Amino acid sequence: MFKDLLVHIPTERSPRPAIDASVSLAMTAGAHLDAIATGYASTNVPFVAEGGAAIASSLQFEYERALERADAALRIFEVEAKNAKIAYGKYALSESIAETISRVGAAARLHDLTVVSQGNSDVETFDNQLPQELLLQAGGPVLFIPYTSRGAFKASRIGICWDGSRLAARALRDAMPFITEADALTTISLNASEIPADASPERLARHLARKGLPTKAISLQSDRGNLQSSILSIAADEGLDLLVMGGYGHSRLQETVFGGVTREMFRSMTVPVLMSH
Repeated sequence: MFKDLLVHIPTERSPRPAIDASVSLAMTAGAHLDAIATGYASTNVPFVAEGGAAIASSLQFEYERALERADAALRIFEVEAKNAKIAYGKYALSESIAETISRVGAAARLHDLTVVSQGNSDVETFDNQLPQELLLQAGGPVLFIPYTSRGAFKASRIGICWDGSRLAARALRDAMPFITEADALTTISLNASEIPADASPERLARHLARKGLPTKAISLQSDRGNLQSSILSIAADEGLDLLVMGGYGHSRLQETVFGGVTREMFRSMTVPVLMSH
């Protein structure tokens, strides 16, 4: 099981999904949990006639307010962590966007799993962007919790999204601490005829069976534009608690670009999703 966890707590939308999920997971796994809350200063500093000194003062005020928001989110986290009697650490950041990505990404590389909450498109904030950036920066699995989620995280019924790719294989291996403890496993393959024969869904089933992990296989044909909705429909029909999938994306000249299924899952996930890149 995962023993060293990191959670990113948003400060400009509800912190509860990330806090509730990560604390309950740490309690179940007997894991240490580090929490980072990140506040962001507004870049829309108004023009003032006094010049640079006044602008610097205004920016400093913005950073101080952002740090206050981060500290407030961490106070909520600390109450829950103490109630759960878990080992934890916490720290607040109030820096530029680039510095925040760099620092949180570096921290994620020394944890077994990073927990984040899904961005909320109804709220315009960098809190929506950082979780996606972490998928590319962490070097390990990232657990996305839907922003509508409430209460403890569980992974009793897991769906493994399988297309035979390197990223799907990486996610499968990274999710093994959850998979080996699950009550039921379902493999989900869309357009299986396109999957390499040497990494077919049937071979995946045999691979897991040799580990003592029986699976139910679901294979469907789906249009390219409906892959994500097909996956979520299966998740609902099967009562899945967690989806495991590869996260497709790259950063080119600091512009992050994600594949269609990954991008749509960020927007409309209905169950927690563990992604690896």
